[in-house]
Amino acid sequence: MPVNRRSGILLHPSSLPGRFGVGEFGPAAIEWLDFLAAAEQSVWQMLPLNPVGADGCPYQASSTLAGSPLYVSVERLRDEGLLTAADLADVPALPPDTVDYPAAGAVKADLLARAYAAFTPTAESEAFAREQAWWLDDYARYMTLRERYGGPWTSWPAPLARRDPDALARLDDTERDRLDYYRFEQYLFASHFTAVRDHARRLGIELIGDVAMFAGTDSCETWAAPELFQLDAAGRPTAVAGFPPDEFSADGQVWGNALYRWELMAEDQYAWWVDRIRRMTQLYDMIRLDHFRGFLRYWAVPVGRPASAGRWRDGPGPSLFQAVRKELGEVVMLAEDLGPASAEVQQLRIDAGIPGMRLLQFAFAGDENQHLPHHYPTDCVAYTGTHDNDTTLGWWEESSADQRLRVERYLGGVPDGICRSMARAVFASVAELAVLPLQDVLELGPAARMNVPGQAEGSWRWRFRAEALTPGLEFRLRRLTETYGRDRRASTRRARGFTG
Repeated sequence: MPVNRRSGILLHPSSLPGRFGVGEFGPAAIEWLDFLAAAEQSVWQMLPLNPVGADGCPYQASSTLAGSPLYVSVERLRDEGLLTAADLADVPALPPDTVDYPAAGAVKADLLARAYAAFTPTAESEAFAREQAWWLDDYARYMTLRERYGGPWTSWPAPLARRDPDALARLDDTERDRLDYYRFEQYLFASHFTAVRDHARRLGIELIGDVAMFAGTDSCETWAAPELFQLDAAGRPTAVAGFPPDEFSADGQVWGNALYRWELMAEDQYAWWVDRIRRMTQLYDMIRLDHFRGFLRYWAVPVGRPASAGRWRDGPGPSLFQAVRKELGEVVMLAEDLGPASAEVQQLRIDAGIPGMRLLQFAFAGDENQHLPHHYPTDCVAYTGTHDNDTTLGWWEESSADQRLRVERYLGGVPDGICRSMARAVFASVAELAVLPLQDVLELGPAARMNVPGQAEGSWRWRFRAEALTPGLEFRLRRLTETYGRDRRASTRRARGFTG
């Protein structure tokens, strides 16, 4: 059976270049896709695109379904006649190499308010509001109330916090303009994202989206359907998501997300999750499921206690994936199954027909390590590292002498530098899909790291400048791709997704 060998780049849209403080779905995204196509890449993988807070963490979003207005393109708004050249001239200088989320958010909020004042609803925008009303109406209410009252929704007036029908009807009547504003934001996000996605499809590039495992404790979802989460009568969590102590974190991790009432979700065949996955399939060609092991068992930490005080609880197991397949058919998914994973977790992944991940940075702890390329199965996605790892150069600089020796012995030396040697090993592997973080393609050090798990400050901020995408870089990436049969001309294009 022919194998659909491909390659791509991991880059969150926030890292795209531009003068408005954060990457957007505008001209820079189109130029990025053109670069990928010229370099013979087939995939653009991104992190969750949901609205984020001041720290920028895409895994602590205010909604699991809405898109962040940060990614709305200012230049597209100008081209659409919703902003003027004078509006753009008013934008203050913002850092080109990092994202200052509060500053970028303030600039975008001002520009979106101006665009809304100039906007006249269209048949397209009204159709979007109708088609997405099943989640959009509650999101608009949630954002309007958060704007009015601040704080978590549990601190709002009781009739609104508990979603009294009369209180919601009054809100719909008295705050019509603000509700329409938040619908407008989401319409713009969808419109600009769709323009980028359509360009990707014309180029033959697929998009991998990321589905965060958990919702935030203070999120639209916990307010709209509190019965589906492990909350007390006042809406406060009784336990939160985390991970036990392990070799990577001696104290474990407390993520703080809300936990699901899986037994209640099972009663309607996981309709909440089916709807969420359905929405993701409307956006992406492939979906990465974060923290896949949580679908088998999840670590529940009592509120206010350290991670070590948590315990494992059962997740939905195969019944969730059976429900998704029954309702949606075959959905192309990818499991984030990194870290210590039991045979049961791997069996769940295999039974669900979902490829897993392999990280070369994790490979050099022993001869039987599954992350060594000669142990890769065909139906997996191979990386040098991900957003949660240091860059390959940063990892190399921090490696012990013994580990460096093991790496050099396995790779046959690193004559072109560690980044190129690691990339070559990943691309040469039998994995159907090989993905490199852009930081590794650019051979950047630890200052370009995207995230340090458990560290609240300084993550999610890295950006690159447009001039980094040189003709020489394009040539080098294309040659690597062609050498190992991952270019689009050499690949067998039978269908989207994995052949296995």
